[in-house]
Amino acid sequence: MAREDINITPSDRGNMIRVGIIGGSGYTGLELMRILLSHPEVEITAVTSRRFAGRRLGDVFPHLMHLTDLKFEDVSLESISNRADIVFTAVPHTRAMEYVPEILRRGCRVIDLSADYRLNTRVYEKVYGVKHRDPGRRAVYGLCELHPDVRDADLVANPGCYPTGAILAAAPLVRAEVVDRVIFDAKSGISGAGAEPTNTSHFPNLAENIKPYRITTHRHHAEMTQELRELDPARIGFTPHVIPAIRGILTTAHILLRKPVEPDEVEAIFDGFYDDKPFVRVGGIPDLASVRGSNFCDIGFELEEGSDRLVVISAIDNLVKGASGQAVQNMNLMFGLDERMGLMVPGLFP
Repeated sequence: MAREDINITPSDRGNMIRVGIIGGSGYTGLELMRILLSHPEVEITAVTSRRFAGRRLGDVFPHLMHLTDLKFEDVSLESISNRADIVFTAVPHTRAMEYVPEILRRGCRVIDLSADYRLNTRVYEKVYGVKHRDPGRRAVYGLCELHPDVRDADLVANPGCYPTGAILAAAPLVRAEVVDRVIFDAKSGISGAGAEPTNTSHFPNLAENIKPYRITTHRHHAEMTQELRELDPARIGFTPHVIPAIRGILTTAHILLRKPVEPDEVEAIFDGFYDDKPFVRVGGIPDLASVRGSNFCDIGFELEEGSDRLVVISAIDNLVKGASGQAVQNMNLMFGLDERMGLMVPGLFP
């Protein structure tokens, strides 16, 4: 699909968007800073980290050296809310619900990068095995290719990395009501496991290896089910794997069709669904190298001859489109900006 001119200039809104980041020392927090430090409409006013409080960002993380004079802080929610128009909560699951109600009460908008607000309370408590401390609060699921209503939201639940690649691969076909069942087989880089080493991310365990895990019980299955069944009640399966790469998720969606379709029909379905979606590129066979460091989701497909199987492949950078880049895309829409602002960069190839 051809895209319109991608030259993006700052808006005339006058004031910079003041941004606070809670949890700035994890991978998603650091990726937020990497993106936002170059955003023409943003001023980062506060970044929290208890462990690194008082230290300059660039002294702790050299890739940010000379780009900002900000220091990590350990401050109250009142302090960060008073200095921000929007707060990103880049914290582990179950922690965001401790912060979000107070931040919203103080008049800030919130984009939560944890799972705390992606699911309804009943499903969340079943999937995550904990009591929700802010039950019933409504958030918009921040996959803006499906939910343009993020524009009007005070609280956006940023999607998980696996669901982003999976949902974007299947949603056009599910909405077209041609899908009987879809099975997602996804391969993720180790950064998806977070900054703290685990059994699945420790180098000796993963080098020259691929590790499947939570083969039929991964928590992200609930998000995929929630979003795709809003479009049509297809059956959904999901199995994740960790691969010896730092960034990226390659998702292979095995789609079993309700009725025969031709390749040009499939192409028309994808083109119609993503025609005005600047970060979804359809065509060719995706690979991780083409999206690494970018906010793009690349999608390709192939019909199996003489079969009811359509194979759709998507590729994203799990830390950008799968997390922090998508969060900035949502922020842009929430503040009336072009959703591409600060994000329209190519992948880091090779």
